[in-house]
Amino acid sequence: MLDRLKQLFADASPSGGVAEQAIKSGMWVMSMNVSDRLLQLLLTVILASLLTPADFGLMGIALLGLSSLRRVSKLGLDESLIHQHEENVDRYLDTALTLKTIRGLLIVVFLYVAAPFIAGFLNEPRATDVVRVVGVSPLLISLHNPAVVYFKKNLDFNFQFLYNVSGSLARFAVGLGWALVFQNVWALVFGFLAADVARLIVSYAAHDYRPWPRFNRGRAKEMIGYGKWITGSSLVYFLYSEGDDIIVAVLLSSTALGFYRLAYQLSNAPGTEVSEVIRDVTFPAFSQVQDDIEALRRGFFQSLRLTTLVSFPMAFGIAAVTPVFVRAFLGTKWVPMITTMQILAGYGLLLSVTSSYGSVFRAVGRPDYGTKLGATRVVLMAILIVPVTMRFGIEGTAALVVGLFAFPMFQLDTYLLLKCLDTTWTRVLRELIYPFVAAAIMAGAVVYTDRMLTLDPLALEFGVLILVGVVVYTVVVSALEFQFDWGIERQLRTMVDTVLN
Repeated sequence: MLDRLKQLFADASPSGGVAEQAIKSGMWVMSMNVSDRLLQLLLTVILASLLTPADFGLMGIALLGLSSLRRVSKLGLDESLIHQHEENVDRYLDTALTLKTIRGLLIVVFLYVAAPFIAGFLNEPRATDVVRVVGVSPLLISLHNPAVVYFKKNLDFNFQFLYNVSGSLARFAVGLGWALVFQNVWALVFGFLAADVARLIVSYAAHDYRPWPRFNRGRAKEMIGYGKWITGSSLVYFLYSEGDDIIVAVLLSSTALGFYRLAYQLSNAPGTEVSEVIRDVTFPAFSQVQDDIEALRRGFFQSLRLTTLVSFPMAFGIAAVTPVFVRAFLGTKWVPMITTMQILAGYGLLLSVTSSYGSVFRAVGRPDYGTKLGATRVVLMAILIVPVTMRFGIEGTAALVVGLFAFPMFQLDTYLLLKCLDTTWTRVLRELIYPFVAAAIMAGAVVYTDRMLTLDPLALEFGVLILVGVVVYTVVVSALEFQFDWGIERQLRTMVDTVLN
């Protein structure tokens, strides 16, 4: 049975040239991430009705401690192997497994010892046990078959689909089951760990390579040599992506952190979704054409056009429908996060635009750009976040996060991108203006419809607003394509033909 399943997924492996593989892989990654996010969204909505904002805050504290150590100790091993010109990297895998396992053990031990101090620093002693249990996750992940790196390196995202979705299903089943019976924070914890266990099992079922803990100093040095900037980038990414959570937890409360994290999770799900698809596909694809600047530039703009077509209406739409969504599906206890969620939708939009920038930087051998840009953002955030959060609460924190991304970070990110691709601001802005106009018009239509409607139940009103948004956006995009020859129709036709053939 297992062999038949593996053969079925092997037969579905993307074929053809790099462009064709990237398109077909993108379909697999989109299917994977949409399935994953839908399950997460459904689970989050259900758990939000069964648990309290404080429960989400406790889990948030545990994830802050875990994320900090993961980021600080990230070695960039997988990125190094993906970047390798040679197709077969088996000789590196045992060393990679050894390094990952050592790292996982160190994180588990450190979090167990540090848990009371983390909980005390964030003024939430109840978080101690949660931090310790969640801290097992890195060890589980380190034991995964290191050969899963081939799924991304070779653009075999059909197997990556199986690997990821297995974890999502386990998380949903365990988290929901526990919440229905006990209705406490452990539903979030055990669901989180169940995903790691399921992927551990699938990693060995989906690939025939069987690793053994061995260590080769030269190979370790080679992988870490490339990954050092990934490590630095990962650290600064933690500081600017999780630093706001830390400030909210310290200055406000675990309940405020629960509001803030759920607002971020829901508002950025589409943006994160699109950016993950783009990163997963573009880095290995760009790495294969890293020496051909014209092919790299063409691939980047094709990915940017498709990304913004999807992510802009998602971000604008989330901002427009958040009040109805929260009241209809989460309940009145979550109303205090509405404004924060609307503001953070802007972060998801900017994140989706810049999602493939890092892939370009890494493909051309400049992963240091990501680290330096992140460090700049951290410095600006550190100067402003405390007074803003104390004065305006979580809404002020959200506005600062989005504002710094919009200016000056977006301009700095794009400047370095232009340098790598030898292109112009005009070329980039041309790809952004069309989806921006279409999404803004769509959002205006949705807000106007919302003001005119008073439907009961609110879930029905939410459905009507989504339908209005889809129709208006489709009409406006079609009009822009017809009037200005945007180019999206040709790209979509090419994608469809590639997938069908």
